[in-house]
Amino acid sequence: MNNDYKSPSFKKLLDSLQQQSWELELLISGFAIFGLFTAYEPISIEMSNAGNEQQIYRFVIYFLALAACSILLFNLLLHVVLRGLWIGALGLRYVSGDIEFDKLKYSERFKNYLNKRIVSFDRYIGSLENYCSILFAISFLLIFYVLAMTIVMITFVLIANFIIDNDSLPNWISKGVGIPLMVFLAIGMFLTFFDFITQGLLKRNKWVSKIYFPVYWVFSFLTLSFLYRPLVYNFLDNKFGKRLILFLTPIYLLILIIASLEYKNSNYLDIERNSSSQFANKENYRNLMTKDGDFPGRMVIPSKIIRTPYLPIFVPYRENLEDRIFAYDTTITPKNDKRGLASGINFGNGWEEEWNTKRQRDSIRKRYLEIFNETHSFKIDSLKLDSDFIVTTDNNGQIGFETHLNIREISEGLHVLQLNRIRKQKDSILNLIETKIPFWYFKE
Repeated sequence: MNNDYKSPSFKKLLDSLQQQSWELELLISGFAIFGLFTAYEPISIEMSNAGNEQQIYRFVIYFLALAACSILLFNLLLHVVLRGLWIGALGLRYVSGDIEFDKLKYSERFKNYLNKRIVSFDRYIGSLENYCSILFAISFLLIFYVLAMTIVMITFVLIANFIIDNDSLPNWISKGVGIPLMVFLAIGMFLTFFDFITQGLLKRNKWVSKIYFPVYWVFSFLTLSFLYRPLVYNFLDNKFGKRLILFLTPIYLLILIIASLEYKNSNYLDIERNSSSQFANKENYRNLMTKDGDFPGRMVIPSKIIRTPYLPIFVPYRENLEDRIFAYDTTITPKNDKRGLASGINFGNGWEEEWNTKRQRDSIRKRYLEIFNETHSFKIDSLKLDSDFIVTTDNNGQIGFETHLNIREISEGLHVLQLNRIRKQKDSILNLIETKIPFWYFKE
């Protein structure tokens, strides 16, 4: 096949494919909608899980995937509906031809009004065709916009973490380079967004465009616009495409607002409330977490009713927990923090060095657990209880800390389990209540 875009045969091929593109659109839309519906719930669960475990990198990735799924689902479902209407209109045209207003025997007022509004049935079919084709193209273009915004946000975070807050860099580099980069990104993001919503206003004036061009050049790489730039400008030079983009923007905002609405049936009762001495949330009871989307709270016990003389307790690991442990004892703070995304491939460490590193990590891990036990304690009602945590994983593979409290001596009835935490803040020690869980104790 000749791929020379200037040759007549290639243009003839494109014209032929253009006429039959609706078949490919429907085929791709059908497979995509099925795949998106299948993937939507697992992605939503993984995003909630990453948020629950405070893993910001995973959360951003799954949030981006969920946003892309939502946009594609809405656009492709709308595309299938409009394309179905277009096919139905074509079938009706084959049977009935064009609209003949004279046969309807309407009054002149209605006849003239409908003639001006409808004009012809063929024009209606043509409009549907335009809407379907542009909507299908813009569906995938919007995914790139979501990706572009995410890359810009990640760039802000990377500059803040690896340049401005990097203690290993000299101050003149971390502040003198990091802050100007942050300011440039903020101004560039605002100018790029303004140019986008005004559909190229900053590119029209001769002098303004000279100032804006370096920003545009940097952000064209940062937002990966070189991958989809031809699509954007093909939309912008078409009045119909412009109108559709302006029409869809408020619809997306409206969908976002509708999705955020929730109905409240009480002024004081809330199903999302954390557990306390007066409220029991299912995230704190293992037997109530029966669905894939149920994630453990700050502390988990087997059930609301305990019949054994001991109380198993599981405290899930959270990423900010490690920061609190390092703040409590700075001697175990690693030189290179390995949290976050990293490759599992290891180069350069010999067997002896790796063995020494393992022994050192084992001793630090022991101190790590000691600090956790020092900083966490329990009370049942007003009774203080000792605990001895070990590191473990639960049935769902969640890593955390487990202990068992001796409750043989407490009375039967309703009790409140309280997890306390010590926090070191500069030269002072703060005693905090991490969480409370109500439970009933009845002896077997």
